[in-house]
Amino acid sequence: MNSPATTDAPATAPAAGTPPAKAAPAAPADAPALVQARSLSVSYGAKRALDDISFTIPKGRVVGLLGHNGAGKTTLMKAMVGLLQGGGELAVLGRQPVRERVALLQDVCYIPDVAILPRWARVDELVTMMSGLHPRFSAERARALLARTSVKPGDKVKALSKGMVVQAHLALVAAIDARLMILDEPTLGLDVLSRKAFYEMLIDEWCDGERSVVVSTHQVEEVEALLSDVLMLNEGRLVLSTSLADLEDRFVALAHAPAVADQVAAAHPLLRYRLGPTGSAALFDGTPPPAVMSLGQRVRPSLVDLFVALTRRPELDRTQF
Repeated sequence: MNSPATTDAPATAPAAGTPPAKAAPAAPADAPALVQARSLSVSYGAKRALDDISFTIPKGRVVGLLGHNGAGKTTLMKAMVGLLQGGGELAVLGRQPVRERVALLQDVCYIPDVAILPRWARVDELVTMMSGLHPRFSAERARALLARTSVKPGDKVKALSKGMVVQAHLALVAAIDARLMILDEPTLGLDVLSRKAFYEMLIDEWCDGERSVVVSTHQVEEVEALLSDVLMLNEGRLVLSTSLADLEDRFVALAHAPAVADQVAAAHPLLRYRLGPTGSAALFDGTPPPAVMSLGQRVRPSLVDLFVALTRRPELDRTQF
């Protein structure tokens, strides 16, 4: 049985803030899948944006979708909501996204990378509008969510700051009784307090152990404490798909003195990097030999460092930064 958000085979690496918010309620590892991809590929002409990726997302998960610009994150999200047709297999809530898009969107919420709301409308008019547009939208819940923000019902969208627009957008979308929420860089351009408020509302008011969230972001350090799983893309390929609980078991970070750096490097770590002003560390996929482990002290691997290790160009050496 696959673990949450896992591929059929372990991924391999390429060759040679805000205060933490509370995490979402966890679902059992054997929970039924909300998203199932098998050998999914999407191309734009000759450009392969997604290249033969496979993963599963069960219910009750908060999944971080990570990758550099152009890695394929937005393409994957668009495929999941039926905006792009791909090769291979993709099922979302048991439906084919392109063929069954209208039915699918009754159970899926999607916020693209830019929160677009009609500038002429008042917030209370948007609530009324949504009541007529989506059969599972709750105006009462939307008003309750908006009450958690600094947005007032009589405010016009054109008078709101960017952070307030994003919070209003989330409140409207979260008021839909859906099973899957897909967020593409939802806090892009927001200040640190607005980002924290956004994620607190998401976890407090939407995540309940049954629904799942897929969130694409570059603010890896800020969301790491919220995530249950991670999908990591590099140039269209899935280089990591794992739960955060399994991440520490698989990857080993070893803090060591600079004097033994050459001995540690001889064990071929995924990444070498600085740890504090004078220390050094190395990241391994699996536990290095005992002789190497004796050279330092095991520390918790950072998702940021893992991201650098699995998506960097092979010639980069983080010890030079």
